[in-house]
Amino acid sequence: MMNRPAERIRLMRRSGIREIADLAAGRADVLHLEMGQPDFPTPAHIVEAGCEAALGGFTTYTANKGLLEVRESIAVKLQRTNGITASAKDIVITAGAVNALAETLATLVSPGDVILIPDPGWPNYQMMADVLSVHAVHYPLVAEACYEPDLDRLDELARSSGAKVLMINTPGNPTGAVFSGEMTERLVELAARHGMYLLSDECYEQIVFEGEHVSPASLDGADHVLSVFSMSKSYAMTGWRMGYVTGPSDVIELVAKVQEPLLSCATSISQKAGQAALEGEQTCVEEMTESYRLRRDMVVDILRESGLLISVPRGAFYVMADVSAAGRDSYAFARRLVEERGVAVAPGETFGPSGAGKVRLSLATAAPELREGAERMVRAVADWSGV
Repeated sequence: MMNRPAERIRLMRRSGIREIADLAAGRADVLHLEMGQPDFPTPAHIVEAGCEAALGGFTTYTANKGLLEVRESIAVKLQRTNGITASAKDIVITAGAVNALAETLATLVSPGDVILIPDPGWPNYQMMADVLSVHAVHYPLVAEACYEPDLDRLDELARSSGAKVLMINTPGNPTGAVFSGEMTERLVELAARHGMYLLSDECYEQIVFEGEHVSPASLDGADHVLSVFSMSKSYAMTGWRMGYVTGPSDVIELVAKVQEPLLSCATSISQKAGQAALEGEQTCVEEMTESYRLRRDMVVDILRESGLLISVPRGAFYVMADVSAAGRDSYAFARRLVEERGVAVAPGETFGPSGAGKVRLSLATAAPELREGAERMVRAVADWSGV
C-alpha cells in the first residue's frame, strides 16, 4: 500500500482570501477587494536600486541573515522609527514577513505546544500552526473596543492553555486596529507574567491614520519579544519578498539556523532594493498612507450609511463589514458576490470564528473601483436579506 502525504496538510484549509481570489481570477470585470495588494507601483528609486544591484553583480547567495550593510540599514530604521535598539547581528532578513513569522514560530515551538492567535486574525497564523503541528487557541478582539484584545479573557486562556507564544498584530489585519500604548504595555507584561514569548507582527507599522503605533520591543522589560516587519505594504513591494525579524540574540541565532534549510537566504537583489527603500526619501510612504486614509473615509461613510459598519479602522488598509443580514456563512456570501455581482471580498470566517456574518474589504484598490465594489456589496446585502 502506498504511503500517503501528511494528513494535517491535507486537512489544512487554505486562506479564504486565496479561495475567493482563485474563484474571481477567471472572470472578466470582477472588482477585486479581497487582496491586500497595494495598487501603487513600487517607487521608482527602489526599482532602480534593484536593477543596479542585478547589473552590479548582487546575484549570488548572501549570509543566512542577509547582507551586512542591509541589516545595518535596518538597525538604523528600527531605532529611528520603532524605538528598538538592535544590532545588525540580531536581525535576519527573510522572504517577506510571512517567512519571518513561520521561521520564528518554528524556532520557538515544538509539536504539541500551544500558541495564542487573535480572533479575528490573519488566517496564515492558523495555517502555520497546522504546518508545525502546534495547537492554536484563539483569543478575542472586541469590536466595540476598536478590536483591541479582551485582556481578562486573554489572561485566562494564557493560564489555562500553558501557551508558549502570544501572537499580536497591530496595525491589524483584518480589523485595522491600532493598539494603544497602554494596551501594548499590558500585553508585554501579560506575556512575561505567563512565561510566553510575544511574537509581534508589525507588517502595517507605517500605515496609521489615527493614534500611534507602539512597537512592543521598544518598551521596558521586552526581552521576550520578537518583532517582525515587512517591506511589502509600506513600500508597495509585495512581489519583492523582503521582510525581517529582530529579537533576543540567542533566539535570532536559531532563526538564522532555521532559515538555512528552508530558504538559505533572502533574494540579494531584493535586499538591495529594500535598503534603498529604507534609506531613501519617505514621502512615498506618506503619500500612499494618505491615499489609503481617504479611501478608508469613503468606505466608512458608505458602510455607516447602510448600517454595515462594525468599527472604524485606524490603520492598515482594511475594513470589516457586517453582512449577517444576508446570512451567517461568509464563504457562501463571498462566493455569491463574485458570481452574481462581480465583486470579490474576503470571507470573515477565514479570520476566525468571530468572522461569521462578516467580510473584509481591502482599501488597497483604486478609489473608483473601491466605491463601486462597496456599493454593489451594500445593494447585495439589501437584496439578499431574508432570502
